[in-house]
Amino acid sequence: MDRDLKELATEVRHIAKRAGEAILEFFSDKDFEQFSKADESPVTSADFAANDVVINALKALTPNTPIVSEESEGLQLSDRESWSEYWLVDPLDGTQEFVAGRPDFAVNIALIRNNQPVLGVIHAPVTGEFYWAAKGLGAYKVKKQKQTRLEANIIDPTKPHLIVAISRVQTLETITKYIKPGISLQFISLGSCALKSCLVAEGKADIYIRVGPTGEWDTGAPQIIVEEAGGLIIDSEFEPLSYNQRESLLNPDFFVGADRSLDWSTVIIPHGSRRD
Repeated sequence: MDRDLKELATEVRHIAKRAGEAILEFFSDKDFEQFSKADESPVTSADFAANDVVINALKALTPNTPIVSEESEGLQLSDRESWSEYWLVDPLDGTQEFVAGRPDFAVNIALIRNNQPVLGVIHAPVTGEFYWAAKGLGAYKVKKQKQTRLEANIIDPTKPHLIVAISRVQTLETITKYIKPGISLQFISLGSCALKSCLVAEGKADIYIRVGPTGEWDTGAPQIIVEEAGGLIIDSEFEPLSYNQRESLLNPDFFVGADRSLDWSTVIIPHGSRRD
């Protein structure tokens, strides 16, 4: 691929916008079909329409670069383990929110090189907002054509108070059992996994803990955005997330932290020793 990351980011934002427009046609009319995947998670005709837009546009943009989408089927590790570069796509992150008529869903597109994200774009179609980042170029939010640089919060370890981004569908107990006692907590809820990560990147939250199934497509774009804003995404045992290195494309439980210089073991209880 001979385009630089900044140029690619601009092209990918255009692609995400078109996918968002396809989703909004279904969202505004409330006229979509809903199906269940093998794991019983929902998928809709809006997911498939957005997926078609993204896949076709990426193929035109970079014809020789493979693509992995949440809606892809049949890609075994043996098919993809030799890839040094590929696109990673979630055409509609927050399908449950979309189905419920709530506006906090997003389009996620990431470029993975050597098993790590180097470019990410997240688009919230209802608000028109974009979050994007590229390796070494910083992280940004674009709203009404105004671009601002993202900076995650610096956390004072001597005054433990955390703003925690949470899902509407998970209980507080599910999340707080990962956090050590004595830390003051404030909560902010949002739908899409990617958009909750962006709350951390833009300094509106300090941590987002994700418990339960997600795919690599849920974290590829958020990871580079959070990292370029000064944060990190690691699993509940403080290990880096991996991409395209296992047969399964599912993630372990993970958390998004605002301050990569913080010793997060002073805040988080590892999965194996959490309070049940």
